[in-house]
Amino acid sequence: MKIWHNARNWAAYAVAAGSLTAIATAAHAQQTVEQIKQRGYVICGASQGNVGFSAPDQSGAWKGLDVDTCRAIAVAIFGDKEKARFVPLSGPQRLTALQTGEIDVLPRTTTWTLRRDANGLNFSFPNYYEYDAFLIPKKLGVTETKQMKGASVCLQTGSTTEVTVADLSREYKLDLKPILFDNVPATRQAFFGGRCDALISDASALATARATQTKNPDDYVIVPASGHYEALAPSVRHGDDRFYDIVKWSFQVLIAAEDLGVTQANVDEQLKSSDPRVQRFLGVEPGNGQALGLDEKWAYNIVKQLGNYGEIFDKHIGQNSPIKLDRGPNKLHKDGGLMFPLVFN
Repeated sequence: MKIWHNARNWAAYAVAAGSLTAIATAAHAQQTVEQIKQRGYVICGASQGNVGFSAPDQSGAWKGLDVDTCRAIAVAIFGDKEKARFVPLSGPQRLTALQTGEIDVLPRTTTWTLRRDANGLNFSFPNYYEYDAFLIPKKLGVTETKQMKGASVCLQTGSTTEVTVADLSREYKLDLKPILFDNVPATRQAFFGGRCDALISDASALATARATQTKNPDDYVIVPASGHYEALAPSVRHGDDRFYDIVKWSFQVLIAAEDLGVTQANVDEQLKSSDPRVQRFLGVEPGNGQALGLDEKWAYNIVKQLGNYGEIFDKHIGQNSPIKLDRGPNKLHKDGGLMFPLVFN
C-alpha cells in the first residue's frame, strides 16, 4: 500500500509538474512574439557593414542576404517587410546582445558551433554555407596556406577565425602572427593600410571587401584557409519554441519557393496552381498559418515582398550584384548544393 501510495503521489506530482511545465512553457512561448507585436517591429542583429549580407545603402536602408532573412520574419508576423529594425554589432557584441534581449534574432554571418549552440542559442537552418579564407596582396605570390610561414594576419576578435588561425599555425608550423581588432571596419582598415600581410574572414566577406574597398580588385587574391565549410545560421535565445519555429520556417519559405518554382514575379499566378504542394505552401489550402499562429498567407506575403532564395542571393551577392559570388554549396540540393527544402504539410 505504501508503495502504491508513493507511486500515486509520484504520479500526481508528475502530472502536476507536467502541467506546470506546460503552463510555463506555453506562457513563455508567447513571450517574444507578443513583445514584437506590442513593439511593432522585429529587432535584428546586423553587421557593422558587410555589403551583400547586411549593410546600409547610401540612403540608409539596410540591404543584404541576412537583412532579407530577417525581413522574412517581419513579413511572417506583420505582413510587412518594413517592420524590421537593424542593430549593427561587432563580433564580440553579437551573442551577448541576443542573450540579453537587446535583439530578437541574430541573422548576422555567425557560424553555427557546438559551444554557441550549447550555451543559450538555438540556430535556425543555415542561410549560407561558407569557408574561411585569406585576402592577400597578389604581389606576395602566395597561392596556398602552407606558404604563409611567419605572416602577420589581421582578424576580428570573437569570431571562429581566431581558432582557424591558431589551428593552421600549429598544424603547418607557420608561426602566424595574429593582429586582433574588435570590429570589421578596423580590421579591414588595418589590412588595407599595410599593418598585416593577410586578412582572414569568411570568403564571401573578403570578396565584398575586395569588390567595394579596393581601387583595383585584381591586386588581391583570396586563398582558402583550410578548405572546411561552415554553416552560417540565424539564431534565437533558448526557451521560446514558438518564435524559434517562426524563424526557422520563415527562412524555409525562401528555399521552398525556389524549389517549387515560385518567384516574386509569378507568385500571384501560382495561387491558381493545381499542384497541391503549391496550394498548401501559398495558403490556398489553409492549415500551415494556423499551425504557426500566423496569417494563412504568410508564405505568399514573404515571396511577394522578397522573392525566393535564389532571387535574393543573385540580387545581393550573386550574378546580379557587384560581388558576383558563385552559388556553390548554396545551390538547391537538386542542383548539387546543400540547400534542402522541408515539407510544408
